[in-house]
Amino acid sequence: MKQIVECVPNYSEGRDRSVIDNIVAAIASVEGVKVLDVDPGEATNRTVVTFVGEPAPVCEAAFRGAAKAQELIDMRKHHGAHPRSGATDVLPLIPVAGITLEECATLARDLAKRMYEELGIPCYCYEASAFKPERKNLAVCRAGEYEALPEKIADPARRPDFGPDSYNDTVARCGASNVGARNFLVAVNYNLNTTSTRRAMAIAFDVREKGRKAREGGSLTGKLLKDEKGEQIWIPGTLKGCKAIGWYIDEYGIAQVSMNITDIDATPLHVAYEEVSRAAAARGLRVTGAEIVGLVPKRVLLEAGRFYLEKQQRSLGIDESEILKIAVKSMSLDDLKPFDPKEKVIEFLMQDEEEEARKHRLVRMTAEGFARETASESPAPGGGSISAYMGALAAALGTMVANLSSHKRGWDERWKEFSDVAEQGQILMQELLDLVDEDTAAFDRIMACLGMPKGTDEEKAARAAAIEEATLYAASVPLKTMEAALKTLPLALEMAQKGNPASASDAGVAALAARAACRGAELNVRINASGLKDPAPAQPLIERAAKVLLEAEALEQLVLDAVNGHING
Repeated sequence: MKQIVECVPNYSEGRDRSVIDNIVAAIASVEGVKVLDVDPGEATNRTVVTFVGEPAPVCEAAFRGAAKAQELIDMRKHHGAHPRSGATDVLPLIPVAGITLEECATLARDLAKRMYEELGIPCYCYEASAFKPERKNLAVCRAGEYEALPEKIADPARRPDFGPDSYNDTVARCGASNVGARNFLVAVNYNLNTTSTRRAMAIAFDVREKGRKAREGGSLTGKLLKDEKGEQIWIPGTLKGCKAIGWYIDEYGIAQVSMNITDIDATPLHVAYEEVSRAAAARGLRVTGAEIVGLVPKRVLLEAGRFYLEKQQRSLGIDESEILKIAVKSMSLDDLKPFDPKEKVIEFLMQDEEEEARKHRLVRMTAEGFARETASESPAPGGGSISAYMGALAAALGTMVANLSSHKRGWDERWKEFSDVAEQGQILMQELLDLVDEDTAAFDRIMACLGMPKGTDEEKAARAAAIEEATLYAASVPLKTMEAALKTLPLALEMAQKGNPASASDAGVAALAARAACRGAELNVRINASGLKDPAPAQPLIERAAKVLLEAEALEQLVLDAVNGHING
């Protein structure tokens, strides 16, 4: 899985559009980074920028943004309603996909170190990247704001994690930055069938982690209860990592519970939705839907979709788009306005459609278009891509039998068994679909090497080495196809033996397609290996391919025996 990190820096300028635009341009100048949102605030004199990408580009963009902010913002002249300590005030890195919070914390510390060493910007590390426990709290790092920096830097206990021993002109101009790592925050509002803010607030108190103040007799209006130290006693709510309030929205004419989920691992979105619904029902109210504010990682919706499919005892091995649709409908995310995952999911917003089209040129064709392209004068797609596609069809057929079996009347108690098979089939199908284009790309790579210059001995040597490397790679791709296609055969066998008997022939065709994929890919391993000047590096590939083919043929026969047993009675 590609690693995706979100960065949401807050800059101490919300009024001068030219300054804001220059900072955003510095961020966007990094290849591989996509700016998703720019939100300036005049009263706060502060701009929040949201951008995403893989870890290295995101850290580089964050550094360039901080450098430009240091150049253009003079903190000695800054005034605004929001707390702040520097030109780049806060700089959090947030894991979105394929990366942990701990990894983001390491990135944040490295970024803070670089900002000080190369730019002279003092940096505190906060939340998950904090070096000191008390500095996990941003408020501790930013205590006293910009104006307190001279005395904080002079105090070894309060000095920034990366910074000078004494206050200087650089610090006077740019202030100090707070660089951290935190979990993704999901902002969501729950729509209620009431106009009562008080009732919405009561539900918010029921569920938010902080809970509500304890009162005498457990009433809502009784005397506040305090402990022996005279401090207020709190009754905690039911949801960890959640903050919530109740309010009335004129635009919609309803009350809502407005929630920030600060730890989506402790409390996933669907868990929060179910709990708010329960708390509302306990007070005679109903949640009519939810409204996601801002963006979410795709996993948030996929987890929700799978949760509701499990509740319905339906197979989870369906297309990703269908899982997302289940999530949207189950939580009524389209209650107040249309909800399009392509506009709300970070991964979708990151996709470059032109790049995706190039990478998946073949699999995005129609079946007829793919066949006609194969039949054209072009040597690609050829047997390697066709083998991968046959493997994808094998996985698809095995998945189909599993899904049909999970819905078979009288087999309701077995739905999970078949759902697990279908999920494995979906993963294999996607892997093999990717290999359709990868095989053609490997051939194109050889052709590109053949076009390299060969006028000098150095050019000839470089060309020969590139051709050799590309050819070895071209031999390795069909072996990946074989390995993936082989994995589809145990699924076909399980479905032939235990699946819906009416679909036994489909499991048989899956086995035939899988074995054909292995046989065809094995031919491509050998023919590509034969083009090498030095055959030694390809020998392990050839030997492994031979073993995979034998395994595939043995499994194919077992599947066909099971299928014929159903057909012949």
